[in-house]
Amino acid sequence: MVQTESDSALDRGDAAPDFELPGADGETHALDDFEADALLVVFTCNHCPYAKAKIGLLNNLASEYDDLAVVGINPNDADEYPADSLDAMREAVADGTVAYDAYLRDETGEVAAAYDAVCTPDPFLFGREDGAWRLRYHGRLDDALNPDDEPTEFYVPDAVDAVLAGDDVDIPDRPSRGCSIKWSGE
Repeated sequence: MVQTESDSALDRGDAAPDFELPGADGETHALDDFEADALLVVFTCNHCPYAKAKIGLLNNLASEYDDLAVVGINPNDADEYPADSLDAMREAVADGTVAYDAYLRDETGEVAAAYDAVCTPDPFLFGREDGAWRLRYHGRLDDALNPDDEPTEFYVPDAVDAVLAGDDVDIPDRPSRGCSIKWSGE
């Protein structure tokens, strides 16, 4: 486990990089398939303790907000980390561990690279603007920086509320912390 902090080149207002990826549900999902008013894309995985600590929060967001799509994207090298394979992702969805709106596999890591994601979890919150998904917040889900810490502040729900209300997100972008992405071929 190599801990790192997120530092994307995407700025607020930038359009979301497009993707078309296989999902744990057996379907292929593209960026424009999500018809919610807000979209939370989180680069995550099955094995990282930082990512695992946020699954409950992401599941709750997916169930509590009808107008938010929560999309997990797993970019880790499944040859080196079999717990991050598409089959393991399917098992996590089937047994109810992961209950996001979609859990997608980024086999090559190209999508993670396009977002400039560096760790798991690495969350990006988008809102619709002029027919495109525009970045509204990139940062921590909450204030718990270590897997065993209990959060006392939750940033993403407030950011989602702002996006859904059509307001600016006044929460500063604080780098997410987690395991480094395990790039294929490294």
